[in-house]
Amino acid sequence: MPHFIVEYSGNLHHRLDFQPLFKELHEYVVSTGAFPLGGVRSRAIRCDDFRVADGRQDFSFINLTLKIGHGRDMTLKQQVADEVFKRFCRWMEPITKESYCQISFEMTELDPVLKYNKNNIHALFKSD
Repeated sequence: MPHFIVEYSGNLHHRLDFQPLFKELHEYVVSTGAFPLGGVRSRAIRCDDFRVADGRQDFSFINLTLKIGHGRDMTLKQQVADEVFKRFCRWMEPITKESYCQISFEMTELDPVLKYNKNNIHALFKSD
């Protein structure tokens, strides 16, 4: 963990370059010291079937979800959430300056009992 999941309206597809955003978000969360690099992953999901507000074709949306594992204190979670949303909104500025877009973000903490994970990438980033 953490996992960044972006869902976005299909009418934004040709206007977005996710790799710079993902790079920035990965580097930021790892820099906090609270998240291991080997567990960070990001993905973007294009939604071709959508409706925003009254259905105008030029209205768009983008939603970022950050899923984190259990156990971090609320102060850290609030700090990370604030910083991630700030960076996400800044990345979206070229679009929001030119068109109408709903931007949303949510951080969720996964239940420690009901979350299962197997990751052999962590070993690559362990310090000797």
